[in-house]
Amino acid sequence: MSREGTPTKPVHTPRRPDPEHTGRLRVGLLGTGPWAAATHAPALAGHPGVEFTGVWGRRPEAAGALAAAHGVGVYADPDALFADADAVAVALPPDVQAELAARAAGTGCHLLLDKPVATGVAAARRVAEAARRSAVASVVFLTLRFERGAAAWISEQAALDGWFTGRAEWLGSVFAEDTDSPYRHSPWRRERGALWDVGPHALSVLLPVLGEVTQVTASRGPGDTTHLLLRHGQGASSTVTLSLTAPPGAAGMGVELRGTRGVSTMPTRGDGPVAAFGHAVDALLDAVRTGVPHPCDARFGLRLTEILAVAERSLT
Repeated sequence: MSREGTPTKPVHTPRRPDPEHTGRLRVGLLGTGPWAAATHAPALAGHPGVEFTGVWGRRPEAAGALAAAHGVGVYADPDALFADADAVAVALPPDVQAELAARAAGTGCHLLLDKPVATGVAAARRVAEAARRSAVASVVFLTLRFERGAAAWISEQAALDGWFTGRAEWLGSVFAEDTDSPYRHSPWRRERGALWDVGPHALSVLLPVLGEVTQVTASRGPGDTTHLLLRHGQGASSTVTLSLTAPPGAAGMGVELRGTRGVSTMPTRGDGPVAAFGHAVDALLDAVRTGVPHPCDARFGLRLTEILAVAERSLT
């Protein structure tokens, strides 16, 4: 819609599955790192509603190996992949993701994004605006919103009133001494820390239950540990503790809510990231088919970036 309320015409027509071809959504993968190899690629290859068309990566040899492992094409240029796909799944550092996602949306490709959409508000806004202008569907893969147990719990709590406060903890050991995490060599995680890597997960649970964040205060702990104090528009407050440098024995995650109905704790045993990513693909397919935006779309990704940016400024 324009500012005057007149519908705006998409720059490119959003892609749709071709019923004379396979009837499935053609999805290309951008990225070749551990997350792409362990989660995105197997989920796309195994999804019955998707034709996994191919892989592009910044490291051609890694892109070739990942494509060969799943019997799909490898692309030397991302624009060539966009031309052969109805949608793109992105597993790249956030600020690389933002640039390519906006370009893909401009060609009419639907977007299956990773969190955070970007680490800068302007870049995240460009992605959301590109998706809006081209009228493409978008979904941000926030793991807890797509694991069946956690997602059902979030929906149940969001339907209830009377929440007084919440507490979320996400403590990882990615950069702890002697870690064997496959993400320990991730430059962007080492630079931006837990606030940007796991902060989106915590916020994605608290916002739909406690309401919009209206005030953020942040303070530092040991290593990259960050503590957030949030005020929500419905009157509740919450605290968040995030870390990628916790000792292995201290690692773990959890969410707890307290209110007039007592205490509720989010289930932490999910069906795994591959299954969760498959549910995110289902959500994108549904948004493409119906035209109804998913709650975790690019606009929600922008809002998470805005909150995290305020927290980062509070730290400095």
